[in-house]
Amino acid sequence: GLPIELQVEKELGITKEDIGKKISVEEYNQRCRETVMRFKAQWDELTQQMGYWVDLDDPYITFEPEYIESCWALLKKLYDKGLLYKGYTIQPYSPAAGTGLSSHELNQPGTYKDVKDTTVVAQFKVVRDEASEKLFASAERVSQRPKGGDIFILAWTTTPWTLPANTGLAVGKNIVYYLVDTINPYTKEEISVVLAKELFDKYFVHSMAGPESDYLTNAGEQKGELPLFDKKGRIAKWFVADEFTGADLVGIHYERLFNIEAGFPHFEGEENAFRVIVGDFVTTEDGTGIVHISPTFGADDFRVAQLNGIPALMVADDQGKLGPIVDRTGRYVAQMGEFGGRWVKNYDGHDQTGADYKTLDESIAIRMRTNGTAFKTEKYEHTYPHCWRTDKPVLYYPLDSWFIKTTAVKDRLIELNKTINWKPESTGTGRFGNWLENLVDWNLSRSRYWGTPLPIWRTQDGTEELC
Repeated sequence: GLPIELQVEKELGITKEDIGKKISVEEYNQRCRETVMRFKAQWDELTQQMGYWVDLDDPYITFEPEYIESCWALLKKLYDKGLLYKGYTIQPYSPAAGTGLSSHELNQPGTYKDVKDTTVVAQFKVVRDEASEKLFASAERVSQRPKGGDIFILAWTTTPWTLPANTGLAVGKNIVYYLVDTINPYTKEEISVVLAKELFDKYFVHSMAGPESDYLTNAGEQKGELPLFDKKGRIAKWFVADEFTGADLVGIHYERLFNIEAGFPHFEGEENAFRVIVGDFVTTEDGTGIVHISPTFGADDFRVAQLNGIPALMVADDQGKLGPIVDRTGRYVAQMGEFGGRWVKNYDGHDQTGADYKTLDESIAIRMRTNGTAFKTEKYEHTYPHCWRTDKPVLYYPLDSWFIKTTAVKDRLIELNKTINWKPESTGTGRFGNWLENLVDWNLSRSRYWGTPLPIWRTQDGTEELC
């Protein structure tokens, strides 16, 4: 499997992209076979030490034709029952390994690591039309600002590199949102913003009654001028103009954050994008109570976008083939303007300790602070999944794969699990039972060369298929 491939690539000094160019697939697989057998004695010894009851004198070997053909026979049965299909979903993907990862691989010990990333609260500028008129009417009725002032919807993300792929904003249907007159902390421009009522205190000082030492002095302030921020960076200048539920905000349109005028690519279906929808996963635990939707880089994003007819932002390459803004090596595609070719995570092993080095997330945050589209940027510690073999960050990425439709037999699997005499009993009702309750279709295929080939022949246009 994957560990063998990575070992061979390391020994040969190649990457997955070199297979078929610097070395043939046949030669590569032969090296993998030799590497497997090189460690057979160690595996046999470990198996005996574990007390694993298998016949080591006549073992089954997964690369032998007999084993492969037994897999093919089972796959054929699944195919004939309509339980094997090709689909496009957002999957955990390791750019460093060049393959998708199963839920089992993603839950290996140590795969989730504490990291400190740049986060951004982005400002999405509301388009004034029939759907948003209620916001503008409220702002102009009660605020001191002149007519025609800009209103922005605030959304927080721990992955700023996904913001150029944004095509929607999700709100909680019953969550209460404030419309607040305030300023942009970086440009000091007077604006109105929308965020969840429960998260108001995270960004605004609720009272000026605290000691003077709690507040920062304004740069170039006039005598007697009130401070704009406290030492937590919260804004002291604000006025709540109105409140709405998430349902009131649905259908509001906003301007694209990284647009064509700024050198970013056009995409198909743009006319159906950039609007507010309801998301069943939106909470007020953190952020702003509004979720930025990037259908190409999140499973929930993909699902809720499909339900609401929100397109994914896919760009055409030099051959006209559509794809996401990040390629399979973990870099922005060339069409991404000033950021084209940049790594979205540290996949190249670059030294990030230099004072002048900026990650892509940091570069995006700086750009947004400068042009007034960032309301807040800061470092934030959280857990992030890493590839269990390469120790590099995982992306959630759009992949074509073959799936076994396990959801079609989910109820039967749950029923049979209850008949098993688990020791300890908590295993069946706990970890394994919970896994069955949340079962998704099994991503069977891998984008690799050393493995059981799928016995499926398909025309390029997908009109004919044989298993």
